Amino acid sequence: MSSPAEVAERRAAVRHLAKTGASNRAIADQLGIGKDTVARDMSQVDDPRAPMAQRLARAVAQADAAVAQASAAVQAVSEARPAYTLADDETARRWCGALRAAADELAAQADAFADYYPCATG
Repeated sequence: MSSPAEVAERRAAVRHLAKTGASNRAIADQLGIGKDTVARDMSQVDDPRAPMAQRLARAVAQADAAVAQASAAVQAVSEARPAYTLADDETARRWCGALRAAADELAAQADAFADYYPCATG
């Protein structure tokens, strides 16, 4: 099963190839996927003419998948216990920087969520 990030990346590739005029069969062959997957991915393009409820539902599903993926990543890092893993200095600096940057971005997203939905976070 593909992760939400992999699906989003594949859909972006499908859209890009479709804009060049490639057929669904040509896109499928180039990306190593089925033509039905190409058709399904093309139907998921956020059409500005789609009903607002459909666009909102798609945005909620995308955000839900992203939050679930972030939670799974945090769990994986916690289980890996990188702070207690012997690593060379460069790797330790890279891990620390990546973890701090991710934590800062997640904190900013949580703060924005709390600002927008104060009743849900209180």
